[in-house]
Amino acid sequence: MSDSLAFNKYAGAVLATGFVIALLVNASNMVFSQDKVAKPGFKVEVQEDTGGGPAAADVPPDWGTVLPKADVAAGQATFAKCQSCHSLTANGTGPNLTGVVGRKPGTERGFAYSDAMKAFGAKQPIWDYDHLYEFLKGPQAYINGTKMTFVGLKQPQDRINIIAYLHTQGSSLPIPPPNPAAAAAAKAPAPTGPTPATAGADKAPPSGAAAAGSPVATGSTANPPKGADAGGPAGNGPGAPAQQQSKPGSAPPK
Repeated sequence: MSDSLAFNKYAGAVLATGFVIALLVNASNMVFSQDKVAKPGFKVEVQEDTGGGPAAADVPPDWGTVLPKADVAAGQATFAKCQSCHSLTANGTGPNLTGVVGRKPGTERGFAYSDAMKAFGAKQPIWDYDHLYEFLKGPQAYINGTKMTFVGLKQPQDRINIIAYLHTQGSSLPIPPPNPAAAAAAKAPAPTGPTPATAGADKAPPSGAAAAGSPVATGSTANPPKGADAGGPAGNGPGAPAQQQSKPGSAPPK
């Protein structure tokens, strides 16, 4: 008899627990409704702001213009990034950089250069301003296989400043005179838009005679002849009419 009562108690407890759990689930569904969104959201693509115009091409500047105005103190501060490997007094992980501007690549006495740097030095007489500028932008990309694993100086002004600073440290390369044409080319924006072959293809052709060497429209779409000199089929002599034409469109090296 007692065993029967005990079983009933346990069974009742289990049923009561299940009933309470079911009640809580239903109550939570009533309190926290899950309404479906009528119109799912979507990702908004935001166009990057480029400052209102195309960026200038990252090419070596006119050194006669930028070096006299460069911030040598800022270049010295940037050189602090190089001092874990480079010194201005002796070789270390990288070669001594005193006199590196104007020095032949791969020739600092006592330093074991990579084969890639030796090969570069075999064809390049000196570290001039242009080569330093490109090398400091990305050493591994400029000389594949160099020991220089530094990621590079991505800002052009940082490279200009550090080259100006290194120029004060025993350079044998004079600053050239300003070259306005080179300065203008360095400031020109990077080329964008259609290729030369298609540029201008959507513009109306010019009036008058076709330019020499340009494709000329023929057939029923050609302009009819006008004036006393008109006569003859297109392209057959001085009497040929003018035709419409389709316009073809960081660290320093180691």
